[in-house]
Amino acid sequence: MAIRFLVLLLIATLVSSSSTSTSLATNTTDGGGDNAVRFSFSSFHPDVRGVNVTVVGDANINGGALQITPDSLNDASRFLTNKSGRVLYATPFKLWHREKGGGKAANGTGGGGGGGKRVASFSTVFTVNVFRPNGTVPGEGFAFVIAPSAAAPPGGSTGGFLGLTNAATDGNATNQIVAVELDTEEQPYDPDDNHIGLDVNGVVSVATTSLKPLGIEISPVDPVKYDVWIDYDGAAGRIAAYMAVSGKAKPASPVLAAPLDLGATVAEWSYFGFSASTGLKYQLNCVLAWNMTVEKLPCDDDGDHGKGLTLALAIGVPVAAVALAAAAAALGYLYVVKRRRKVNGGDEGSGITGTMIRSLAGGPREFEYRELRKATNNFDERMKLGQGGYGVVYRGVVVGDHTSPGGAGSTVEVAVKKFSRASTQGQNDFLAELSIINRLRHKHLVRLVGWSHDNGELLLVYEYMPNGSLDQHLFGAAAAGRQLLGWDLRYSIVAGVASALHYLHDEYDQKVVHRDLKASNVMLDAAFSARLGDFGLARAIETDKTSYMEEAGGGVHGTVGYIAPECFHTEKATRDSDVYAFGAVVLEVVCGRRPRCDIEGFSFLVDWVWRLHRDGRVLDAVDPRLDGAFDADDAERLLLLGLACSHPTPAERPKTMAITQILLRSTPPPEVPPFKPAFVWPAIDGGLDTMTSTASSHVSTIMTSTSTWSGNFMRGTRSHAPPPEQDASDSVVGPAIQGKEPRWLRPLLSARYFAQCGEHGDSPPPPPAPAPLRSAPTSSRATAAR
Repeated sequence: MAIRFLVLLLIATLVSSSSTSTSLATNTTDGGGDNAVRFSFSSFHPDVRGVNVTVVGDANINGGALQITPDSLNDASRFLTNKSGRVLYATPFKLWHREKGGGKAANGTGGGGGGGKRVASFSTVFTVNVFRPNGTVPGEGFAFVIAPSAAAPPGGSTGGFLGLTNAATDGNATNQIVAVELDTEEQPYDPDDNHIGLDVNGVVSVATTSLKPLGIEISPVDPVKYDVWIDYDGAAGRIAAYMAVSGKAKPASPVLAAPLDLGATVAEWSYFGFSASTGLKYQLNCVLAWNMTVEKLPCDDDGDHGKGLTLALAIGVPVAAVALAAAAAALGYLYVVKRRRKVNGGDEGSGITGTMIRSLAGGPREFEYRELRKATNNFDERMKLGQGGYGVVYRGVVVGDHTSPGGAGSTVEVAVKKFSRASTQGQNDFLAELSIINRLRHKHLVRLVGWSHDNGELLLVYEYMPNGSLDQHLFGAAAAGRQLLGWDLRYSIVAGVASALHYLHDEYDQKVVHRDLKASNVMLDAAFSARLGDFGLARAIETDKTSYMEEAGGGVHGTVGYIAPECFHTEKATRDSDVYAFGAVVLEVVCGRRPRCDIEGFSFLVDWVWRLHRDGRVLDAVDPRLDGAFDADDAERLLLLGLACSHPTPAERPKTMAITQILLRSTPPPEVPPFKPAFVWPAIDGGLDTMTSTASSHVSTIMTSTSTWSGNFMRGTRSHAPPPEQDASDSVVGPAIQGKEPRWLRPLLSARYFAQCGEHGDSPPPPPAPAPLRSAPTSSRATAAR
């Protein structure tokens, strides 16, 4: 299986390489001779996302431009205000080099250990349009940024923080951020609301220039495109910025010039890109083109960083040829280790897996096993954070590299996932998880830090989530001495999970189904912001497909209570089944009860909530521990959304775009029928988002009402219903199919799913057609118009 995975991975690499070379026909990257590296984007196609640029936060690519903050015609108060985003070139650059000699470098920057630093020079020019939609007053600002990592903007970086910092971190030297800002909102520390500034580790600029006296308005009523040039002289330690209306020559004099020592400020390996934010005022921050030249520095002592940069940016070597060479090397390595295994029984799997991971584009950091063993105190039980079917997770502390928030040499807390099966299947799980999460970038996803595969041990390293998982706070708060989650936090967590799911389903360059969405896989960072994690079951599906199915073994994956009913028939995971699991999480968060629970004669939370909805008292489902401290409108919104996502027919469940709109309060809650609709399979309307398979031939068409209203609620009407029959497994099944269904399906077909629903044992009335949801956010098309 590992060999087959390698072959498929190499084929995918070739296909990806071919498409990449095409997309770079006009967006070129080259070596710029012996002393510089250049890249050029004359426009931006969505295909460059995740390949050439990293798009994080509220940024996007559409209309041929980088939209650093959202570009939408929808309700501004929901879609345009209080946003922050970043777009960064996908490859980091080495910006300073510690000289081995004892003297100072050319720029006079001293260095530790008796050596000076040589700092790279760079020049960039980009075309930007800061557009005020409908003539509104613009805010807050846009910036060209040098950052230590390609991470999303920190929480709380909206408003005047420009997506760079927040109130807790602003001004800290550990930020290692330099930015040239175009600010359109006057803060107490700003000269006015139309200036350019140089920011070092914070948004209080170290140098500013008011632009109005120069005849430049960043965001005029009538839109104007500007070309912005930024030149940095590493030897002199000086930065200069120039601005002119697009199409005009570069001015002779800069609009801003100031001393700047990047060697003492930024990380050795840093990313170039753009950052922006909006507050209560908003603007569209569009980058239409971008060219850049960066001086090359020696990489002899930089290991994989230099190799990765050379591979990514080298001129004269066709991408397809590089991929073929990698394929030949990997297959050759496979042959060698297989022979070695035959001779001396060596570990084949470890070498193969390591080769495959290193072949991944933009692969994560590789740790040595002994480093992670030391970090976790030899995998001490006291460092254990959690355990699941795929392994044990430990807390640890490692030394950071250039991608770490604190830079190289900093102390970084991590979560180390140690796979429990060091076998062929374990390797497949490991590779499946790594190949998917390697390139995922979203503020509501747990970030992958690195990996290790030594001594037959499979380990993944994630950023540490100090507040644990959502289920710990919902169900173990009292025992652990934690404070109960308040209503505002609960709503924010649900919205964060929805945003992450929308990214996986529709915004990432592949479509990803998570397959194991549940409260224990929703992590909480230091600010209690939701981070969806544990991609051990996640799988990518082809763009023109809608479902994923295991090639071998089959079976229903996931956790009872979160598994959509159609999955028991198709054994396939889809985006619709992810939405079903999300609905279970929503109800869990609002009600403070697990999806599988015993309450008032019901075995599943969804059935109890649906009964309360039918009776017109759905708010009775809200967690009583909140003691009434919740917003009734929002509680009803979440409960109805949870029921809509739990609809037995896959096609009736809302899509993630509609879900995010509902949670942003830009569209009303979905219409939910008073009776829970019957589960019908095969779906009468083709209700799954894929019809590539049908139900198993030995299962006839099944119609069930998945409510549990035959419990205490309907005791007086049981005489009207046909008597159930009891099977050997104590499940009560309908006589029409008893004995014909597979054993794994029987729990689904229990009395809880064959219950009488009407006052006299009648079936519930057919549900009304759901009200149409508002369409997805649409582009303002301002970019195209400009």
